[in-house]
Amino acid sequence: MAHGAVIVGPQAPEIADWEKAHFRDADPWGFILFARNVVEPDQLRRLTGDLREAVGRDAPIMIDQEGGRVQRMRAPHWREYLPALDQMERARDPIRAMWLRNRLIAAELHDVGIDANCAPLADLLEDAAHPVMRNRLYGRDVDTVVQAARTCAEAHLAGGVLPILKHIPGYGRATVDSHKELPTVRVSRKALEERDFAPFVALNDMAMGMTAHIVFDAIDPGQPATTSTKMMQVIRADIGFDGLIMTDDIGMDALRGTVPDRAQASLAAGCDLVLHCNGDRTEVEAVAATAGQMSDAAMARAERALAQRKPPVPIDIPAAIAELEALLA
Repeated sequence: MAHGAVIVGPQAPEIADWEKAHFRDADPWGFILFARNVVEPDQLRRLTGDLREAVGRDAPIMIDQEGGRVQRMRAPHWREYLPALDQMERARDPIRAMWLRNRLIAAELHDVGIDANCAPLADLLEDAAHPVMRNRLYGRDVDTVVQAARTCAEAHLAGGVLPILKHIPGYGRATVDSHKELPTVRVSRKALEERDFAPFVALNDMAMGMTAHIVFDAIDPGQPATTSTKMMQVIRADIGFDGLIMTDDIGMDALRGTVPDRAQASLAAGCDLVLHCNGDRTEVEAVAATAGQMSDAAMARAERALAQRKPPVPIDIPAAIAELEALLA
């Protein structure tokens, strides 16, 4: 049976009666949590349990827990992490430190019932990169970024958490924040293939990915990647990514039209799932009605992704913390 082609965010630390009824009827494929949903560990375990109970299955529940500025679960209940770029530059063994960091993050997520994380990032750091992205990235060169992103993904899987690769096909050249306006990249297709797209080609076997709300003028000057049929063809055919593709948040101001219009355009372009984050009831219900059910191809990709969801490999948490701290000393 196909599920709703949406991932939605609940409004609060507890789900409301209207949400229970809506989730039961609309059956969203998954859920995403934000700081507004997070109070402390026991509350979070109740929330993740209630969300799954509402849809009557072990639905994936995700979060943005990169560490650093983009970290929804914070002290005092969870560890604070350096921004990824700061850690990569400070650590004596950056790749080992990246594995430890993300294995610890995965352990924290799995403990409260969260089994997918919007990481790793394979965007390349550029001199003009917008501050919203800069210290979230892993490096400037393709090899370093691919190795760090692969390590991040493997650490999550070892911890029982599905990694979500972002932002396909590359956000590093963006000079504006897509939460507020639409970035446009004006370089040749050859330059894009040699640099921006290259990390995603190397990581195209990952099971889940998230789009970038960004225009690549050399390929489709009229639409951001999320709603561009041409760009989605590049992602599928040229980059070779056949995993489950979710949009970045369709509530961002980079996209045009009403929120239901954005949902429809994203699915028509070739995205598998629409991500809607703000929890607004009117928008949640309208997006679900517009998106409808997942396609057969999307369901097949979703099943392949969920097949990677395994019990965590045992880890000595205090030893991992001590090793990470020593690498960063």
